[in-house]
Amino acid sequence: MLKVAVYGKGGIGKSTITSNLAAAFAAMGKKVIQIGCDPKADSTINLLGGEPLRPVMNFMREEDEEPERLEDISKEGFGGVLCIETGGPTPGLGCAGRGIIATFQLLEDLKLFETYKPDVVLYDVLGDVVCGGFAAPIREGYAEKVLIVTSGEKMALYAANNISSAVRNFEDRSYARIFGIVLNHRNVENETEKVQAFAEKSHIPIVGEIPRSDEIIRYEDQGKTVIEGDRDSEISQRFFDLANLLLEDEAKKAQDGE
Repeated sequence: MLKVAVYGKGGIGKSTITSNLAAAFAAMGKKVIQIGCDPKADSTINLLGGEPLRPVMNFMREEDEEPERLEDISKEGFGGVLCIETGGPTPGLGCAGRGIIATFQLLEDLKLFETYKPDVVLYDVLGDVVCGGFAAPIREGYAEKVLIVTSGEKMALYAANNISSAVRNFEDRSYARIFGIVLNHRNVENETEKVQAFAEKSHIPIVGEIPRSDEIIRYEDQGKTVIEGDRDSEISQRFFDLANLLLEDEAKKAQDGE
């Protein structure tokens, strides 16, 4: 099972990257789960035709009980991708990180992975604050690879540096390792050079590059990923390339007996 956590500053395009990756894997015939770990709960919306999914924390708050079935908190989207959103507490009344921890425990109790038997699991995680809850996907052994999404903007690179430090704090415990950086272009001045400089300084490869694209925006306005909208487009190919890179690394790891 390929298990990837996608981290980055809020608003940097993590959900776009994650949902298009999920759609690419699904289009390649893989069985995929995408778990949105952000209080905004908008990670999976473009896999679900623009319809928001009821988050786990909302279910527990509104029903005043834990869900008894996976169907209560999940929905299948494009290509059969199983979508789940952790959500968060009522704004101002709790810790979003605790919501992630509670959701992960619940998914274990409901035997999500044993029941669904996915080939790929993607976690879309807010990276502005890498506290205990938001670090759960890399800390508790859920994810094995980390993608850091950044642009050349100063605060995006600042967040990327924090995420890199957080992951490295756990590397000696055989938890997740950083697979690479995805440069999501915002067309800021000297953007490629800035991100390349960060990559060299951090010793993290740039494994994907997504140009700023009206095509992505156009399909998202329709509640779709660009993969669903036009899988043969040049932008879609960028996501297929990244998906293949992740699968090749996983296959190599299995071959080496890791």
